[in-house]
Amino acid sequence: MSESLGSVVPLSTTEPRPAAAQRVLPLRHPGRWIASAIVLVVVAQIVHGLATNPFFQWDRFQYWFLRPTILDGLLITLEVTLYSAVLGLLGGILLALARLSESPVLRAVSWVYIWLFRSVPLIVVLLFLYNFSALYKTLSLGVPFGPAFLTFDESRLATDMVVAVVGLSLNEAAYAAEVVRGGILSVDQGQHEAASALGLPKGYQFTRIVFPQALRSITPNYVNQLIGLIKGTSLVFYVSLLDLFGSVQSMGSTYPGDIVPLLLVATAWYLILTSVVSVVQFYVERYYSRGALRSLPPTPLQKVRTGLRDLRARARKEAAI
Repeated sequence: MSESLGSVVPLSTTEPRPAAAQRVLPLRHPGRWIASAIVLVVVAQIVHGLATNPFFQWDRFQYWFLRPTILDGLLITLEVTLYSAVLGLLGGILLALARLSESPVLRAVSWVYIWLFRSVPLIVVLLFLYNFSALYKTLSLGVPFGPAFLTFDESRLATDMVVAVVGLSLNEAAYAAEVVRGGILSVDQGQHEAASALGLPKGYQFTRIVFPQALRSITPNYVNQLIGLIKGTSLVFYVSLLDLFGSVQSMGSTYPGDIVPLLLVATAWYLILTSVVSVVQFYVERYYSRGALRSLPPTPLQKVRTGLRDLRARARKEAAI
């Protein structure tokens, strides 16, 4: 009897593995890997074509990239962009406040301005201003239909730089006005009511409470406008101002064999300018997101450090298993 009980075999001859020895396998994503491989192949083909095609003439690209003529045009592009961005934003703020005003006259004039300059192409505005002296020889300040107190010679005032900045600023203000107005309307109405309940002046409410919160919505949208403005400066070539694109066009007509490398030079500089603006945008958005987010978004350097730390932790975990 004892022998028969002692010879009982367990129902299962396999013993369960310890919990520490078990591994959780991640979910497989074959479609993601296939798509990534296809994209990498396409990118490699594009890079190979750019590097090996002699038509691009990379030696001439290197020659023209830092030539004084190109750098002078780049400086003019930066000047026109800076002046137009500042004046356009200031004009946009005034137009946005006018559209939000209780005065029907201000609302109507602002609406007509925005409607007009968003409808007319920028090149038409620039060419119209460039030929403005043909319509008005002099400009004067005084009483309408009465005596003039101050008279200006339009031909002396309307230099190529002034025409370019004024044209771009007028066009930019119309678009900036809608960006600013949308940002102001995005602020919760309770903020306005709370500020009014505290008896704060209207100007103080706007500059210290409403506008800083509106900047969270204004910044990304206006940066898109600013990037468009940088590219839009290429049109000032048609009003005889040799910016970056104008310098490239001028050198291309003088050296027709270098047209492609010159266009690549312009492309590279525009990419650099827009990339710098995008970096500034990130830090401005990060600054104004304080108080709206529980934690600030990580900077690119912080993302790199976090990625390296995760890789090291994963490697140690794999080695321990």
